Amino acid sequence: MKIGVPTETFPGERRVALIPDSVPPLVKQGHSVSVQAGAGSEAGYADAAYQEKGATLVVDRKELFAVSDAILQVRGYGNNAGNGRADLDGMREGQIVVAMFDPLSAPQLAAELADRKVISFSMELMPRITRAQSMDVLSSQATVAGYKAVLLAAGLAPRMFPMFMTAAGTISPAHVFIVGAGVAGLQAIATAKRLGAVVQAYDVRPAVKEQIESLGGKFVEMELEAGAAEDKGGYAKEMGEEFIRKQRKLMTKVVATNHIVITTAAIPGRQSPVLVTADMVKGMMPGSIIVDLAAERGGNCELTRVDETVVVNDVTILGPANLPATVPFHASQMYAKNLVTFMKEISKDGALALDVENNEVHRDTLLTRDGAVVQARVKELLAAATA
Repeated sequence: MKIGVPTETFPGERRVALIPDSVPPLVKQGHSVSVQAGAGSEAGYADAAYQEKGATLVVDRKELFAVSDAILQVRGYGNNAGNGRADLDGMREGQIVVAMFDPLSAPQLAAELADRKVISFSMELMPRITRAQSMDVLSSQATVAGYKAVLLAAGLAPRMFPMFMTAAGTISPAHVFIVGAGVAGLQAIATAKRLGAVVQAYDVRPAVKEQIESLGGKFVEMELEAGAAEDKGGYAKEMGEEFIRKQRKLMTKVVATNHIVITTAAIPGRQSPVLVTADMVKGMMPGSIIVDLAAERGGNCELTRVDETVVVNDVTILGPANLPATVPFHASQMYAKNLVTFMKEISKDGALALDVENNEVHRDTLLTRDGAVVQARVKELLAAATA
């Protein structure tokens, strides 16, 4: 099939869906690749590099959509509701669109996509199974976010991270607290440790203790019944009022003793839980930093403002909404690898080959087909929203 890669139109989005090195593997699968001129420039990938690898450059965006059997994007309509709407008219029945659509937050936009009768695949809905790890865009992009969050904090903090023994005396290390030990949290732990900080981490899932400690962090424990805090997909569950009361008591104590707090706790398609309250912020040391990676869904800190820097009681709170786009070269490399593997998964000899009955990767990621929203979770949300 003919694959098209358009320039991303979401404000501040510097990633690109495919990099030049992605082209030969796709050609080997039986596809051809066209790239909109300039699509990779902000990520550090020149047009000439795509051409050298066998891609065709297309200047006009409408032409790219017209000649492509499949469109590969970072942010599809739903995850780019404003500027993405302009692409809807360029889509046609039976065209394949693969992207991050954020359908759990905006199921009604998935319905608009279905009206175009495209076959769309939402990469965020990849099942959490071993076989699908190489296609898991949430994990690959969370790795970038966790890394960059620590660098942001280190750049703003009034202290250095490592301990130093100098002629001018001993410099004590920074203390960093990571909230949430998913992929972003684990990468933040590893990065903070590499910089020399003393690291603590907390997660409602006791099973992650070993992972935290393997990276050199200290696990902050709160007793829970086995399996009480984790759903079937491996994500943290929403917890009851008694749990939240105990958690806040524990968090208040730990937050006050750390110079840097990085929060990563998010539940797909739902508002981020508030874990760091305004009172906790008041108890932090002057010059402390909070980096809230859950800002886009409301934030884990009560005082977070998305894409803004807030200073309260000499504590700086950052709410970045799209950190992977600030490291676009490697974020694009990882995302492109996910897509190349996914295209191999859903196609054979250059043509679409789906088995939604027996293949859960196909079934869970297939968002729209034949003019309807077909993904089970999104269908439920859409039905509830229109009831």
